[in-house]
Amino acid sequence: MIKLCGFHISNYHNKVRIALLEKGVPFEEDSNVKPSQEPGYLAQSPMGKVPYLEVDGTRIRESGVILEYLEEAYPQKPLLPKDPLERARVREIVVFLELHLELVARRMYGMLAGGKPVSDETRQRVEKDIAKGVRALKAVAKFTPFIAGRDLTIADCAAFVHLPLVTLVTRNFFGRDYLEDIPQGKPYLKKLGERPAFAKVNEDRRAATAAAKK
Repeated sequence: MIKLCGFHISNYHNKVRIALLEKGVPFEEDSNVKPSQEPGYLAQSPMGKVPYLEVDGTRIRESGVILEYLEEAYPQKPLLPKDPLERARVREIVVFLELHLELVARRMYGMLAGGKPVSDETRQRVEKDIAKGVRALKAVAKFTPFIAGRDLTIADCAAFVHLPLVTLVTRNFFGRDYLEDIPQGKPYLKKLGERPAFAKVNEDRRAATAAAKK
């Protein structure tokens, strides 16, 4: 039996959860697991991160690795194309989304939460790097109708959870939504959000976020 461990506000946890639901893989979930550097938690997740997957007593960490495992173990409803070149293109989009957009925007999260200040140098660097990331994504994304082409892939699972965070950061710190530079982006995210798996994950994320603010 598979158990997904993490929490519903985590975009990386939600990326894996969407994939599990889309693939129709039965799983249990512990949604009360938070990142920690405590020794007890590091025994479960050596980097102290979420999510991790428990499979018959074995743990798998890192969301990208988890998705690769699911693709190999449950190929009946694939989220990667068969063609090696097309598979590489999907993975390329995921890297652009996570390395060049989400992780860049993450540098501003502490300030968004009302705490840690950000230097002007960091702010300028983030703005420059997000602009580059958006430009790169625009060059490789297809939206025909999915981000990598005609079929739903792991890149869509990633885009749905990461792109709204780019909007949040750029609106709050740079005065406009940088995703507006990709005209297909908002209609695409709206359409994804109408799929049952995506809608369920988004609903649970909103509920968890509201509960965390109380």
